[in-house]
Parts: sequence; structure tokens; C-alpha cells
Amino acid sequence: MEWGTILPWAAFGIIIFGMLALDLGVLNKEAHEPSRKEALVMACVWIGLALLFNIGVYIFEGWEKGLEWTTGYVIEESLSVDNIFVFILIFSTFGVPAKYRHRVLFWGILGAVIMRAILIAFAGVLIDQLHFVIYIFGAFLVYTGYKFMRGGNDEAPDLESNRLVKIARRFYPVWPHYEGQNFTIIRDGTRYLTPLFLVLLLIESTDLVFAVDSIPAIYGVTHDPFIVYTSNIFAILGLRSIYFVLAGYLAGLVYLKQALAAILTFVGLKMILTDVIHIHPLVSLAVIIGILTVAVLLSLRKAKELGGIEAVAHAFENVAEKKSEEPDFETMLHEKP
Repeated sequence: MEWGTILPWAAFGIIIFGMLALDLGVLNKEAHEPSRKEALVMACVWIGLALLFNIGVYIFEGWEKGLEWTTGYVIEESLSVDNIFVFILIFSTFGVPAKYRHRVLFWGILGAVIMRAILIAFAGVLIDQLHFVIYIFGAFLVYTGYKFMRGGNDEAPDLESNRLVKIARRFYPVWPHYEGQNFTIIRDGTRYLTPLFLVLLLIESTDLVFAVDSIPAIYGVTHDPFIVYTSNIFAILGLRSIYFVLAGYLAGLVYLKQALAAILTFVGLKMILTDVIHIHPLVSLAVIIGILTVAVLLSLRKAKELGGIEAVAHAFENVAEKKSEEPDFETMLHEKP
């Protein structure tokens, strides 16, 4: 492997792990609920880093590669936003204290960085070795778009039936209450998993489901593994901060699901017709941004009819807050400490 190939990956690794270390070791060393202003600053930092990295791709890899990175990032960021709906449901359903949610999201997204690397590499090998797989991915995206159009899943994952939770419970018993920000505790010489760790497993399994949808989508834009992985990871790393910024406001984006359905369908058809029609990256980017813009404008007009986006956000947050009570985990899991 030549230095010209190694250096971009090295630069990416240094940026990501340096920022993650700064985030957990300095900025969020003490558990607290980030204010909307604090979260907005961090979201801007992550988006700014992504843009700087994208500029580097334009400079060193050329205009077309740069456009592919931009398009991939926009697709992944828009699809990742849908994760926030599920995060809100999980946190409110299982009564996760607000000041511990950042910690859960941090470790959840760190796990996603590793998991997506494996999935992206596997998908890349499949497409390189078996060209027809791209048609399967395309058809899958069209079907996923259809599911999104119908509304998707608006319920929190079931804790007891989750496979990762089942596996974890084979090795350790579960403590029936949250114990600060601890994922495990020791009582009378026995190590217990806390409900916070089970919530982390739900976040991980949710991201796995979303990754299965989003990774084929970016392969509809480019087959370059560097562009696929880096744009994907930059998109999900800003997700924690975006969660705290948009948690309430997302309720006002009533046409977001339809926009995501249109994007997935567009990319899916692009993959199916890849050997028939070549769509320039700039056209793909324009279509995707156009779909998102129309969805946001229509959503804002709808929110205005309901009293404005602020009113919708406050109403949603009040409902979520009422639901956000710690459930009886002992009864839920049929387990006594």
C-alpha cells in the first residue's frame, strides 16, 4: 500500500479518535444534560469538520470524488436523522435520565463506527465480486422506501425480545434500577448489568437495522470504500449533538419520512439502472437536496397551521417527558436481583 493511500485513512483516524477522546475525556467528563446551545455548538463543530474533510477530498481527489463525498454525506445525514425518532422513543419508554443519555449515545455511536466498518467492507466485497448484488441492493432500497412511505416503525424496540439483550442476560443478571451512569455494578460479589447497558444494546441494535438501509444507499453513489466509510462515519458522529438540538423540533417535520422514502427510492432506482443510465453526481446531489428542501418547507407550512414549530416542539417534549418514567425492569424482564 502506497503512502498516498495510507495518509487519507490516517488523517481520518486521527481526526475521529482525537475528537472522540476530547468529547468523552474533557467536554463530557461529568454526566450532564447538554443544553440546546451547547449541543448546537458541537453539531456545528462536527458538520464543520465534515465540510473541511470534504474540501480536502475535492482538492486531493478531484471534483467528481468530492461531489460523491458530499452526496454520500447528505444521504447518510438525512437517513441518520430518522434514528433520532427511535432514540427518543427508547429513552422515554425506558425512562433514561436526561443527563445519562449523552453517555449512552457516545458508546452507542462508537460501537456503530466499528460495526459499520465491517458492514461496509462486506458490502464492498460483495459488489466487487458479484456485480448483480447491486441490483439486489437497489431493489431492497426501493422496498425500504415503500416501507418509509407507509410510516415505518413508530414504536420503541421490545426489551425482552431483543437478541442482544437476550445474549447479555445469559452471562450476567440484570439489576432492576439505574445506578447513575454505570453500565455494570457489583453487589455481594456478583456483577450485574444495569438497565442503562440494556438501553445501550437497544441503541446498537437499532443502528444495525438503520445501517442495513443506509449503507446500500451510499453504494448507489460511489463504490470507493474511503468515500463510503468516511462520509458515513462523519454523518453519524454528529448525530449525538443533533439529537439534543432537534429532539423536539423533529415532531414538526411531518414530511421527513416521505422525503427519506423518496431519497431511498431514487437511489435504489439509480442502482437498478446503473448499467443503462449514468446519472452525474451533481444531478444526484441536486435531486436529494431538492427533496429535503421541499419536505422541510412543506413541514414548516404544516407546523404553522398548528401554531408554529416552537409550539409543536414544546408539545412533543411535554408528552415525551410524561412518558419518561423508569419502568419496573424487574417485572419487565421477569428477573429478581
